[in-house]
Amino acid sequence: MTVDLFVPCFIDQFHPEVALATVKVLRKAGVDVEYNPNQTCCGRFAYHAGFIEDAKALGDKFMDDFSNDRPVVSPTASCVHFIRKHYPELYYNTSNHLNFKRLVGNVYELTDFLVNVLHYDDFGAEFPYKVTYHDSCSALRGMGLGKEARQLLSKVQGLELVEMKQTDMCCGSDLSFSLNHEAISLGMANHKVNNALNTGAEYIVSTDMSCLSHQKSYIDSEELPIKVIHIAEVLASGWE
Repeated sequence: MTVDLFVPCFIDQFHPEVALATVKVLRKAGVDVEYNPNQTCCGRFAYHAGFIEDAKALGDKFMDDFSNDRPVVSPTASCVHFIRKHYPELYYNTSNHLNFKRLVGNVYELTDFLVNVLHYDDFGAEFPYKVTYHDSCSALRGMGLGKEARQLLSKVQGLELVEMKQTDMCCGSDLSFSLNHEAISLGMANHKVNNALNTGAEYIVSTDMSCLSHQKSYIDSEELPIKVIHIAEVLASGWE
């Protein structure tokens, strides 16, 4: 099987190591990975900032960049959720109607693709740490994902998964929300990170780097004894 890799702009600019880990994991699962260097943004940030026409222009380009009729896989739940939820709203009965219908049914978040499409969950990974899992809003409430990541983590050697209280609580990371309501956003990060700390975990793991980056900013500002890591990096550990 061949898939197209969608690297969201946030990861491309700030966390390229997550994209590299995603490629390693997909190849380990027996998948050929194609990367289109012309790809940019799916339009999520523009849409949530209220720039609808800019979001549509970015979406038009995105559909051109991913015009192959094969699965599109991404390590970011929030971008996949945006495409699945909002492209039907933006492009219904437009010149891109057929393109959005093709893409929406063919774009996957990484853990969803590994577990529910490939049925592959054991990479022989090793990560000898206690971790707790953060359910991003886009993954859990948007797409009903969460058990997939936990299934993958359960197969990692040396990893101890401990659940935090209120694991489904938002961390306040949405870009427009955190900019317009900074105090509330920081308060939500405080609550989420302290729930994680109370488990004794050494790492917070998630499928969404925007959530992890928001929590890391709070962790760093308070000099707290916990780290963040994307699940793709965990799955790529110990066998390279």
